[in-house]
Amino acid sequence: MKSSDSRPSRVGRNPFAHELNFTMTEKIKIGLMSVTVFPVRLLLVSFLMLLAWPFAFTASLGRSEFVVEPQSLWRRFLDLSLRVIMRAMWFCGGFHWIKVKGERAAPSEAPILTVAPHSSYFDAIPVTMTMCSIVTKLESRSIPVWGTLISYIRPVFVFRSDQDSRRKTVEEIKRRARSGGEWPQIMIFPEGTCTNRSGLILYKAGAFIPGLPVQPVVLRYPNKLDTVTWTWQGPGAFKILWLTLCQLHNPMEIEYLPIYHPSKEEKENPALFANNVRKLMAKALDVPLTDLSFDDREISLSQGPLRIYDYSSLLEFNQLVYRLGLRAGTTEKVLEEQARRARKLQGDMLSVEDFAQFFNLPVTDTLTQVHSLFDQTSGTLSLRCQLFPDHQSQWRPSNWPSRCMRARRVGRSWKRSSPPSLK
Repeated sequence: MKSSDSRPSRVGRNPFAHELNFTMTEKIKIGLMSVTVFPVRLLLVSFLMLLAWPFAFTASLGRSEFVVEPQSLWRRFLDLSLRVIMRAMWFCGGFHWIKVKGERAAPSEAPILTVAPHSSYFDAIPVTMTMCSIVTKLESRSIPVWGTLISYIRPVFVFRSDQDSRRKTVEEIKRRARSGGEWPQIMIFPEGTCTNRSGLILYKAGAFIPGLPVQPVVLRYPNKLDTVTWTWQGPGAFKILWLTLCQLHNPMEIEYLPIYHPSKEEKENPALFANNVRKLMAKALDVPLTDLSFDDREISLSQGPLRIYDYSSLLEFNQLVYRLGLRAGTTEKVLEEQARRARKLQGDMLSVEDFAQFFNLPVTDTLTQVHSLFDQTSGTLSLRCQLFPDHQSQWRPSNWPSRCMRARRVGRSWKRSSPPSLK
């Protein structure tokens, strides 16, 4: 994708990519640690995780999934034992001391903790230290050993591909958050995916829909060599584990910020609530805001014909699509008509006027800018480069860039939602 002259005001690294570069000294150190410390640490971490399993399993026996009963003495003992075992596990993994700033609020004061940035599976450390509930994928329950430990903290399970499951998840979060402190606090990572901590991406609204006070929690890994980041493009899960266990020490900081009480306007507008909390957390972290979301990861990492060479172009693309108000249509009749039109035009070079006519939009500065991003230097673009979202579901404008990257190239429809402006 070609970049235009104009640039968004907030440009940084691609948040979904992470690259490690080692000096010769670091390579030698990792080599020595791999044959000495790493095997011992891996053995101890595995042993302690296995040791935690019977405690979590026993503590979960006979417990209701929908009602919180007063905790008996033996369950309290098991809970304390689990915290000690899990802290020992992280210690053996090189997280020898974890700096905690601020004070965690009581569940009755802030039933939801919003944690960011989410960059690694090591972000589970504050979860095991507090035994807060989390929102996690349903598939996590079936992970051997770890699934039992997750189930113990009474998580809210979500099945990402099921739209109804997402609605039920939000309802469950609201139910627990409004229990007056009866349920454990819910620790939510509002970014919804792992990034490289170079900025805060757009927050999902789930944690903010209840309209209740939240306590922001920021995480920092101030290590010189960043071996903990696990995102969509970069080292895999086992490589991250290997490199992290090969470090002499892995520092980590957890900071509890003051409770954020939403205004009346924020209670009525979860997106505004989420964005204001995101700004507050970005300021505490001293990182920029990035106007991308979980749904934009695929287009940002594309290696195909529409590969984005300039990260700023992706940000600009998102902003332009918002302004055009484009969204996917789902009517089969319309799909067939668009497919017929697309096949007729396939291979043709489209001018900006043709481009506007195809989408049934007026020629505006905004549309011209979108066209220029795909322009092949001749003032035209090929329909081969034009992608259409999957017709199985509707997508909001914010999801359009990523959804279109994994859609088929023809046989999809577009219709226009009311755009705020077409300047």
